[in-house]
Amino acid sequence: MSIHHKQIHISRRSRIWTTLFRWFLKPMLRHMIHGSFEKIARQQLRLAGMSCRDTAGLAQGYRIVNRVPGMTVGNFDDRSKPLILWLHGGAFILPAVPAVHLRLLALLCKELGAVGFMPDYRLAPFNRFPAALDDCERAYSGVIDLGFDPARIAIGGDSAGGNLLLGVLQRARRKGIPMPACVLPVSPATELGRIHGPPSRYQQRRRDAILPITALQRVDDLYAGDWDASDPELSPLYADYRGFPPMHFIVGAEEVLADDSIMAAQQAEAAGVDVRCDVWPVLPHAFPLFEQVFAETAVVRADMVEFLGRHLRPAPVVTAPPDLDLDRTVMVTAKDLAKR
Repeated sequence: MSIHHKQIHISRRSRIWTTLFRWFLKPMLRHMIHGSFEKIARQQLRLAGMSCRDTAGLAQGYRIVNRVPGMTVGNFDDRSKPLILWLHGGAFILPAVPAVHLRLLALLCKELGAVGFMPDYRLAPFNRFPAALDDCERAYSGVIDLGFDPARIAIGGDSAGGNLLLGVLQRARRKGIPMPACVLPVSPATELGRIHGPPSRYQQRRRDAILPITALQRVDDLYAGDWDASDPELSPLYADYRGFPPMHFIVGAEEVLADDSIMAAQQAEAAGVDVRCDVWPVLPHAFPLFEQVFAETAVVRADMVEFLGRHLRPAPVVTAPPDLDLDRTVMVTAKDLAKR
């Protein structure tokens, strides 16, 4: 089976931090989501303005790729390196937080010898679906047009970014754009039409340390509006996964979105995709982003690097054997037989 429940001891310190998240971060997000458009705009500016002080020694920049701006790490002009395209989360309404999103991307790029691009896709409520997905698709096709080999491109995404990642794959298949080497959805939201389902939505609503599930209906309203939420590009749980590249889902067991990953992985497995879903105990939604808080994320990052490295490494060079001189071979063989 593709579903693996991670057997790992979670430290007392991490359990305390999870409780603090539940007490303070979760109410703050609930308040933020229910704010006016003006308050949401202020939060977008505040979060985007946070700096990333640790990019693992890699250069950071801001580039425009195929009409989509975004943050870069590493030498983005070196097209010989593998590329990690990371689609950030934030409930479709918040921008990337450099201190967490860009830092994780930089650490992955450093360990893999890769460069990274994080599209600054358009955000709700000022730009509704499919604006964000349009930007992410444009960014993916744009890096290919720049000369990055799709066989050495990985797409990762957390939360809302995981949703967008699965949408990009559907569009790439439909339009004949080459698939990436692999994808890494972290705590993706795969069902936007039912606030009450899949089952973990109500089973984990009190235990989830970050996501206020009742407030997510507001997210759906701000992002999807009147769009049919059964559209697989909006709710990729219902997508056709045939032909998708290798996938590695990572999710917390106590998330309200746990089943969003588990059921999507099961759909992919049924479609013949090489897929794995690691379900981690205790740790909260999109926990790989919080390495400075949860020590156990060093383990999950090692898992991520192993998965990405296995699929991004250059193809082995096969040297053809030298051509044989068949006439000479036959002649020598005839002489040998005559001697006998």
